[in-house]
Amino acid sequence: MNRLDQAFAALADPTRRGIVVHLARGEASVSDLVGLFSLTQPTISSHLKVLESAGLISRTRVAQSRPCKLETKQLKVVTDWLEKVQEIWEGNYKRLDALLAELKQAQKEERKK
Repeated sequence: MNRLDQAFAALADPTRRGIVVHLARGEASVSDLVGLFSLTQPTISSHLKVLESAGLISRTRVAQSRPCKLETKQLKVVTDWLEKVQEIWEGNYKRLDALLAELKQAQKEERKK
């Protein structure tokens, strides 16, 4: 599985998406996250391990604590991919709008006859 696949697989879980949103505001320790999500420490650690494997977060060691932070580089890979898909859809809608305008104009001209 490549990194993009891993990132989407990691983000498929609502708790992990919640963790990413929280980390977008700043670093947090496992105990901070345990309090926020009302889950056990092993469960939060498991979610963090998945996010870390996907490259979406990193953890450092500060004394007894292991603060987590968002890795924006990998998150940008995800958003870049989503933006490419959005561009394709926007192109499809523009072509559809042009076709509908053309059909509408053809109907107006047909009524004049």
